[in-house]
Amino acid sequence: MAQSLRSQFATDKAVLQKFLNLDQKGMYQALYIWIDGSGENIRAKTRTFDFEPTDPEKLPIWNFDGSSTGQAEGADSDVYLKPVAIYPDPFRQGKNKLVMCETYDNKKKPTATNFRQRCKEVMEKAADQHPWFGMEQEYTLLDIDGHPFGWPKNGFPGPQGPYYCGVGANKVYGRDIVEAHYRACLYAGIQISGTNAEVMPGQWEFQVGPCEGIQMGDQLWVARYLLQRVAEEFGVIASFDCKPIKGDWNGAGCHTNFSTDKMRNPGGIETEIMSAINKLSLVHPQHIAYYDPHGGKDNERRLTGLHETASIDKFSYGVASRASSIRIPRSTDDDGYGYFEDRRPSSNCDPYTVTGALVRTVCLEGAERKLSMMYVPSQAPNIQKH
Repeated sequence: MAQSLRSQFATDKAVLQKFLNLDQKGMYQALYIWIDGSGENIRAKTRTFDFEPTDPEKLPIWNFDGSSTGQAEGADSDVYLKPVAIYPDPFRQGKNKLVMCETYDNKKKPTATNFRQRCKEVMEKAADQHPWFGMEQEYTLLDIDGHPFGWPKNGFPGPQGPYYCGVGANKVYGRDIVEAHYRACLYAGIQISGTNAEVMPGQWEFQVGPCEGIQMGDQLWVARYLLQRVAEEFGVIASFDCKPIKGDWNGAGCHTNFSTDKMRNPGGIETEIMSAINKLSLVHPQHIAYYDPHGGKDNERRLTGLHETASIDKFSYGVASRASSIRIPRSTDDDGYGYFEDRRPSSNCDPYTVTGALVRTVCLEGAERKLSMMYVPSQAPNIQKH
């Protein structure tokens, strides 16, 4: 069934290449990318320019039909696209570009799923602390019919164990997609730092970073776009669902590594990292609400205390512990400085809200640090050290 569906939508890429090789006659294509009303899906459309786009501030604000993306009503449907970051386009190549955009409503205010502006303001306030991030994006490859890529159609693969960082046709599925995405990210200038097969078969991870400030969110969103476009070329779906398969299978997260300048200096673990972990323990419910686009509802399926996760309702930390909310890497504990890993964000999180929440809680003081009172905890969190 999946093969017939793939054939139905397949086209001849060799034919396409003949046209991509044609001279563009001094014109350039810029693909505007934005986050739609779901807070987790990406939309994109292309515009032609008679100059090479190199500066987002010199590109025009554009618009789109927000009634078709869950961002406006049909009677007043125009939503503005504001360019904020530019990357080389690995699909069209040449001097064509990818343009990450923010979305604004008819009053020129950020739309409900535009968290970038708020994140940027937070990053600017903490710029002197040089917050660095590395985000580990897990995802699952699916056939067109929604079945995990490489899995038997009438059963299940063998239990988890041999698949993580595996090698061999009976252990990993979809490596061609992973390698193509890796090169596409390098071409685009994304700071992709690695990739590996994950614990569940058909599940993979790529890492972006270290990135400072707002660049983390920009680069991860564009890397996600590149992954979905590469998967499209192969007739496969790249899913960011945080628990795509029920049962005794690992979910998918977006573990976020974080540090400030002081954390990265000798003695940082005692003076800065432990202080940061204490601050995070006091606002655990708020962070859970920020760590997936549905206010924590998706993560309820994943953060169960099983499959290398902590329980969603308990805050914990530990050295080298993947069963904790916060993992202090063994190397950080050995050196006495470095970074920590927040293992709570879901695979479909918005990196702007995750990184913004971390910086607000850890780096800012007083009113500037206050998270949204929409998510007030009913009682003190249960804090555990593993």
